[in-house]
Formats: sequence, C-alpha cells, structure tokens
Amino acid sequence: MSQSFEDVLARKGKLIYTGTGYSMLPMLRPKRDLLIIERPIGGLRRYDVALYKRGGQYVLHRVLKAPPDGYVLCGDNQWRREYGVREEQIIGVLTAFVRDGREIQVTDRGYRLYVHLWCDLFPVRAAALWCRALPGRIKRKIRRTLETLGNSA
Repeated sequence: MSQSFEDVLARKGKLIYTGTGYSMLPMLRPKRDLLIIERPIGGLRRYDVALYKRGGQYVLHRVLKAPPDGYVLCGDNQWRREYGVREEQIIGVLTAFVRDGREIQVTDRGYRLYVHLWCDLFPVRAAALWCRALPGRIKRKIRRTLETLGNSA
C-alpha cells in the first residue's frame, strides 16, 4: 500500500526519496540523489526548497520571494516563476540531500554559496535558459503551422 508524502511526513516527520524531475538541476540530479524533506516549522524563507502540491502533482522548487500574498517559486533549471503558492500547499522543506554517498545539509557553506550565486544571478540564468529553449520553441511553432496548413488543404 502506497502512502502519500503528507502521510509519511505526518507520521515520521521526515521523508526520504529520490526525485524524478529535471527542474532542480544542476543541484539535484533526478533518480540519483536522495532528498531529505522535513515538515516546515513556521513560514519558509527565501532560498528554501519547498515541496508543495500543485493540482495533484508534487513539485520541488526554490523560494525566490516570500511575500504575504503567496510564495514565488522557481526550479533551478527553469526561468518561469510560479506566483501565489499558498502556505497550505506547502508539504515540506528540503533540509539535506545525499549525493554519491555524502549528505549535504542546506546549512553547508558550499551549498549556501551555490544558492546565493544561482538565485542572485537569476536574471542572467533565466535569459540563458530562455535562449537555450528557443530553438525548440521555433521548431514547435513551425511544425504547428505546417500541420495547420496541411489540414486546411
């Protein structure tokens, strides 16, 4: 019988699992790194990595802003921000991860340096990610146009 993340956190206070998505690269490698998630104590702060539920899907993204009207979150490998994530959507917060057998706490100096560089340079990173995705967007647009022209003939 499978338990939800919420059930495990409520029962044990800690959730350890391997993520599958690519949105938190390069920090978290999908299907390789173990994630250690705990129940949040109080509100989240900038740079925290929140596990939250969007629709029926679990998402792990970084907090960019924590205003009173909802969190602004974004994956490390994404350039689009998600606005208005509410406190009640937050299930847990990343406290550490295990990479190649070594546990890295979110309080470690190297981790904190990465987080500040990665987040504080968000505009540069977002522009680079947007440019990297541009050829794919152009190809999809051309393909849709050709399909539309083909259907109208």
